[in-house]
Amino acid sequence: MKTTRLFPIAALAAAFVANSRAQDAPAPAPAKPAPSVPLWPEGATPHANEKDAETGKPKLHLYPAPEDSRNGCAVVVCPGGGYGGLAADHEGHQIAQWLNGYGISAYVLHYRLGPEGHHFPTQLADVQRALRLVRSRAKEDAIDDARVGVMGFSAGGHLASMAATKFDEKAYEPADAVDEISARPSFAVLCYPVIAMGTEHAHAGSRKNLLGGDFAPESPEAQHVSSELNVTAATPPTFIFQTDEDTVVPAENAVLFYLALRKHHIPAELHIYRPGPHGVGLFLGDPVLGTWPNHLYDWMRLNGFLVPGFQRVAVSGEVTLDGTPISWGSVTFHPENPNLPETTLRIHAGKFSGNTETGPPPGDSQLSFSGSIWEATQNPDDRVIQIDRLSPEDAKPVNVEVKPGLAPLKFDIRTR
Repeated sequence: MKTTRLFPIAALAAAFVANSRAQDAPAPAPAKPAPSVPLWPEGATPHANEKDAETGKPKLHLYPAPEDSRNGCAVVVCPGGGYGGLAADHEGHQIAQWLNGYGISAYVLHYRLGPEGHHFPTQLADVQRALRLVRSRAKEDAIDDARVGVMGFSAGGHLASMAATKFDEKAYEPADAVDEISARPSFAVLCYPVIAMGTEHAHAGSRKNLLGGDFAPESPEAQHVSSELNVTAATPPTFIFQTDEDTVVPAENAVLFYLALRKHHIPAELHIYRPGPHGVGLFLGDPVLGTWPNHLYDWMRLNGFLVPGFQRVAVSGEVTLDGTPISWGSVTFHPENPNLPETTLRIHAGKFSGNTETGPPPGDSQLSFSGSIWEATQNPDDRVIQIDRLSPEDAKPVNVEVKPGLAPLKFDIRTR
């Protein structure tokens, strides 16, 4: 069947400006010391032991986003290291600097470790306190306490998964007013995470360091911290990144957690790349594996974590091509605000619609269209289109102000 494309793909470049930041992810600057704050006031740290004087107390390294790009979102970052160390550079400080590039404030958590004599629930106490402490700094750091997430790598991913599933478990006695604040993260990001402590897929070293002994997978202690068993309807939206070639923490960990999220109807996104060893961090130099941060950024925009009070608007409309309804295609809303997500709605028999859960966010948007009219006329000269304006002669692309109560939209794409 003959097809004719009206415009080359390059003609749509202007319509995708809002997405260009995700496709050109900013590389983190070289690691440098960041100011830090202790999790608890002097003398109030729970689960303290005699080694703390030499190993140090749990703390947060502060990476506030630049004032001119700050969007109010914040993330507590948990580096990996098998609960026996902290990969605080490529799974901590580099991550914080990457987040800063998108206007997101970051807080790298230096939690306590097994070889220091600290075992569960100490690490859960540290991440709960970190989330509460970040929220307590909302006014000081210009962040939105409704958009504070947790992110973790490997064993740090397990800690982040515990933060997302055990935020109501009492891991320590309250010390001050900070402990009256919610420890539930607004979202979770789990990168090649240790999850299934109670299965053969667990990372045995992480389990031993966390629990303080050689506990069997079927033991009550291992089952209690096997995060796929702790997902509930209150678990926050979650993004998961994993590689198939990971032999240290196999992909079953990520998959089991994803399936648990599915079972409880928690919004989730899972990316499993085939190549890639364990512990890659951002890996921006790899043209394939290095795209996972772009997917994360898009996921955060899609879920409205980069703007306050995110909402969507119900819209509907009709699209014709030279007067004939487009049989099958799409209309995409590209918001002027780059922190808002693009929204694509399907066109069928010339009509499209979206409700308050699937429609575009309010504000000015530029529109682009794609589709075909093959099924409408069965004419071999029917066309495939991809276009961002109503006719070849139009000087400006199609723009619309999206707002509640918007009347049905009507577009006739003209080729002659």
